[in-house]
Amino acid sequence: MQLGGMALRDGVLLQSDAHWAAAVRDEGGGVKVVSGAKVRVPGRDTLRRLPVVRGVLRLGEALAVLPSVRRATGAPVLPQEDPRLLAATAASAVVTVALRSSAKGSPLLRELAVAGVSLAPVLLALRDSRLSRYHGAEHKSVAAFESGGDPAAAGKEHARCGTNLVAPMVATSLATNLVLRAAGRERQPVATFVAGLVSIGTAMELFSWMGRHPDHPLARTLGRPGLELQRLFTTSEPTEDQLDVADLALKELLRLEGEPPAA
Repeated sequence: MQLGGMALRDGVLLQSDAHWAAAVRDEGGGVKVVSGAKVRVPGRDTLRRLPVVRGVLRLGEALAVLPSVRRATGAPVLPQEDPRLLAATAASAVVTVALRSSAKGSPLLRELAVAGVSLAPVLLALRDSRLSRYHGAEHKSVAAFESGGDPAAAGKEHARCGTNLVAPMVATSLATNLVLRAAGRERQPVATFVAGLVSIGTAMELFSWMGRHPDHPLARTLGRPGLELQRLFTTSEPTEDQLDVADLALKELLRLEGEPPAA
């Protein structure tokens, strides 16, 4: 069974193919554990056999869990609700729009600049934050489950982290935006929307391929920026209490999956 997840503002969310489980520490010091089944898209089995489409489906199913997590916890636990991260995201969005609206410079350089400024404020907001420490706890919990080891001794970086989508997403976004510009359709909403889906789906295909071929030189090259971002910005060493929260989320997910609890 392959697990994924994400950090919450005061906890950890873990997902399998069929279920999700979250553990969140409240202001009183207690931990609330919530869980449920993931939303299933009609025709899912057929869609999962279609390249590019299956990547969009996979990402969509993972994100569709978030409203359920928010309702079940009844608190502002999503990363997007962190004031610092929200402000950083808004700032990067404003600069991105300004860059894409500019006619100065080459399209290639503008797209590279967009990739940089869209990441920088968010990374600075995450660095050594409570969210980054729970991100580290999530990685250590998953790594320990996969290896059978001790979470405290596991590395805080993980090869399947969504951060490792950065290089594939930059490459596919750059390619699709350049195609749109060459066709003169960069300002057409439908064309932009379709190109965005193709970019996401193709990046997810690359991400999956990287997971299946971790020792391939191209996979290591594409994964290196994400691992460095994790090391420098998006993950920090968690406290023992934060590791305990991640462990509770893992135990609940294993319970739903009918798996024996991790040692």
